[in-house]
Amino acid sequence: MKQRFKNLLKTNRWLKLVPNSLTLCNSLCGFLAILITLRAYESDTDPLDVFFWSAVIICCAMIFDSLDGFAARIFNAASMHGVQMDSLADMVTFGVAPATLVAVMTHSLRAPNHLGRTEEVVIYLLCSIYVGGAALRLATYNVHAILEKKSSDKFSGLPSPGAAIGICVVVAYAWNCNFDLTKYAFFLPAYAAILGILMVSPIPYTHAAKWLLSVRRNRKRELLLLLMLLIIAAFRIPGVAAIVTLYIFAGPALAIFRAFKKTSPIGKAG
Repeated sequence: MKQRFKNLLKTNRWLKLVPNSLTLCNSLCGFLAILITLRAYESDTDPLDVFFWSAVIICCAMIFDSLDGFAARIFNAASMHGVQMDSLADMVTFGVAPATLVAVMTHSLRAPNHLGRTEEVVIYLLCSIYVGGAALRLATYNVHAILEKKSSDKFSGLPSPGAAIGICVVVAYAWNCNFDLTKYAFFLPAYAAILGILMVSPIPYTHAAKWLLSVRRNRKRELLLLLMLLIIAAFRIPGVAAIVTLYIFAGPALAIFRAFKKTSPIGKAG
């Protein structure tokens, strides 16, 4: 069977183009999300609908981001060119597109209330922290990919797709609940800045894809996955938002707990 597959790869060399094609689809999704986000300024559109579909497209890009690595292993097409291309695509889709979504969403929501120049600068600075965090995070990932032969089961810092989906679930939750963000418009840029800082932090985060692949070998993980699926089935978008937010903030919470545990004195039983 393996020999037949090797012969298939030899006779169909175009299969080695599949991983990079999937990566290209990832970057095109990011570009499309930016273009859709800008439609919020059109007078005949509902801005919240525009932002929701932009968030959906960013989430769809995560499918391509997951499949390109899988395809590279299947077709034995892994290369440094693919690694660099993957990070460039992630920078567009999970770096620039979410930051644009946050900036435009906040600006369009606050504009009717006479957004001041100072407020506008603050919004853009907060979004810039997110973009900078994504750039540094992806550059660090590339260095590790070059120097290390085997990838770890954990990330150092919040992965850029995790940060992007953290923004997307907030937008989707607001759309699902028809939540008026006008009064809380600065929440999203501040949250984006926090995500940018978490991306460059040394806090360990679980590799979600590898965690899912190891579920079959771990009974506890099977039960946890089942619980998450039940939560999503019961609450849908709010359920997804809760799970993603828990993943994002579980890292800092565990890091604080471990630091406190190391510094706290150990009492002796008397």
